[in-house]
Amino acid sequence: MHHPVDGNAAAGPLAQFFGRDMTAAQGVCAQCGMNGPLAEATVYGPAPGTVLRCPNCDNVLMTLVEAPGRMMGTMPGLRLLETPVQEGC
Repeated sequence: MHHPVDGNAAAGPLAQFFGRDMTAAQGVCAQCGMNGPLAEATVYGPAPGTVLRCPNCDNVLMTLVEAPGRMMGTMPGLRLLETPVQEGC
């Protein structure tokens, strides 16, 4: 992905990192306060990682990087990340 795409393009890396679909999770940008689902974030990637940016102010919300045998993530631009609890968990 050389051009930015919507947050649905990050569904795979997000699921790999969190162990579940996170595209509907609500995030609050630490810079501008925008609240919205990760599916609406602007995504750049995949190399050297997947970067999710706020669609309003372009703040880096989250970065996910896959390395041999592990995955690393940072969330410097998220004030809050909220997702419903799955039934039976």
